[in-house]
Amino acid sequence: MSDKDNNTSKRGFASMDEEKQREIASKGGKAAHEKGTAHEFTHEEAVEAGRKGGEAVSQDREHMSEIGRKGGKS
Repeated sequence: MSDKDNNTSKRGFASMDEEKQREIASKGGKAAHEKGTAHEFTHEEAVEAGRKGGEAVSQDREHMSEIGRKGGKS
């Protein structure tokens, strides 16, 4: 949908190019780590996140198989 369709214009982050958005977001993440307020995953948290992701993916094995076939063809 274009800006003309919904009578809105891009403002703030939406008006910036992607590289500028990444640059600003990166600064925020670095500042949080320097300040000590950023979350850092423990090994156990990372394992749990991976397990949950694997469970979600394996729910529809046929769909994932189809995606794999398409990837192999390209």
